Amino acid sequence: MTVYQVIDAHHHVWTADYPWLSSEPGLEPIRRDYGIADLRANLAEAGVDRTVLVEAGWGHPSETVEFLHLAGAVPEIAGVVGHIDLLDPDLKGVLARYRGHPRVRYLVGLRDQVQGREEADFLARGEVVAALKTIAGLVPTFDLVVRVDQLPAAAKAAQAVPELTFVLDHLGKPRIRDGADGLWAWREAVGPLAKQPNVTAKLSGLVTEADWEQWSAEDLRPFVQTALELFGPDRLMFGSDWPVCELAATYSRVKEALTEILGREDPDIFAGTAARTYKLGVK
Repeated sequence: MTVYQVIDAHHHVWTADYPWLSSEPGLEPIRRDYGIADLRANLAEAGVDRTVLVEAGWGHPSETVEFLHLAGAVPEIAGVVGHIDLLDPDLKGVLARYRGHPRVRYLVGLRDQVQGREEADFLARGEVVAALKTIAGLVPTFDLVVRVDQLPAAAKAAQAVPELTFVLDHLGKPRIRDGADGLWAWREAVGPLAKQPNVTAKLSGLVTEADWEQWSAEDLRPFVQTALELFGPDRLMFGSDWPVCELAATYSRVKEALTEILGREDPDIFAGTAARTYKLGVK
């Protein structure tokens, strides 16, 4: 029997003073410090071995520098997806700062908070595509945290920059709470992106797109099944989106719900895809 490490491809740590925690309504339950001790307790309870630490919306390269130091000190953290502003006039300077970090080997991807950009076509802009080509020289992946209306532009970006692997966070944030209507709108938008061979996706962040108080695994099931149809298990990975998930569910419950839907801990979804995509060097 093959034994593999379970990998959580998407989680955060933060302190209570992150600005977005106080600027968005309804976030009071997670407006506190979440550190490594909290992470380790949840990993142990859920049976997760390794993780990918993702930038948490501080919006400054200093967060990524801190996270790289953290990854070097915490064995459970196999990689870091750091912050980048695709419109930063000093983009090359930021990349050089990352490149010179003594623990740059842990930098497995970058992410811009595109979901906060007003334009639906932001990722298709010429200067943005040029920035994506530039960062492809440093990291293997770019995480897409986007709204459903931004998915078509994401597909154009993926097609324009084939040398970069794009990772769709939270399946593109489908409106699960809208049921069949949300499923239809999301499927139409995500289909062209899924056709791009350099795109993978995370089964993450789904419980917070459902009804926080009354969601069930059955609410998530059609979205997970559609993702399996469009991407296949070798292009899908498990992510807890902890501690954001605590708005609707515990870390363990998120993992249990996905296992329930899939019928097992699929070795690609729970380990292989993340290891290959982020080049984590674990099995």
